[in-house]
Amino acid sequence: MTLPTILAELLRLLLDLAVPAASCAMLLAGLALRQEGGLNFEAGGRFQRWILWSVVFLTLPQILSWFAALGISMPPESADAAGAWLAGIEGAFTSFVSDVVIARLAPIFAAFLVLKAALDLSQGSSPLNSGLPAIFLLCISGSVQLMRGWNSGTELATADMLVSIWNYLAGTILPEAAGLALVAAVLNYSRKRPFLPQVLSALAFLSVTALWKLTEAMIL
Repeated sequence: MTLPTILAELLRLLLDLAVPAASCAMLLAGLALRQEGGLNFEAGGRFQRWILWSVVFLTLPQILSWFAALGISMPPESADAAGAWLAGIEGAFTSFVSDVVIARLAPIFAAFLVLKAALDLSQGSSPLNSGLPAIFLLCISGSVQLMRGWNSGTELATADMLVSIWNYLAGTILPEAAGLALVAAVLNYSRKRPFLPQVLSALAFLSVTALWKLTEAMIL
């Protein structure tokens, strides 16, 4: 059955807007991270859901190919020529995301979070609760490019990208977080404050992969 041209063009529009949509989802994930505490996140909360949506948008063509491999008839991913109206929508949305959302709104949101961190510090609270989401917002473009590099191109690219995110978290982010936790422990010790939670957190960050393997071995 021949697919109507308008449907083929709409499908190509959806695929072309996947990367800008992923950037918007990452922005919402950064804001959700602050609402959930900043240093921690809720299991199954909005931060995790927006990260998942980012992965889905970045692997949308592979998801369609997975459905096709299951025997489900899928339309072609691109049309021969896009109409001027749809091409205008694509250009306007892409320009809005890159020139407004990422280049202007994300830094403004991050600046307000830095201000919130300063206010938290003045009240005796940890500034990291707002500082960490601010850093997350400023790294949206780089994070999306990094995630695109993890696209395996296979039918299970969505799962592969989630695995790559976990490996990057466990192998790169958590060791750096462990170092910061040790610095905080030293500072607390010098100020005669409780430092054992920071030391235990550093040990947990460095051994999270081993703990996961141990849990997996105990179950299996």
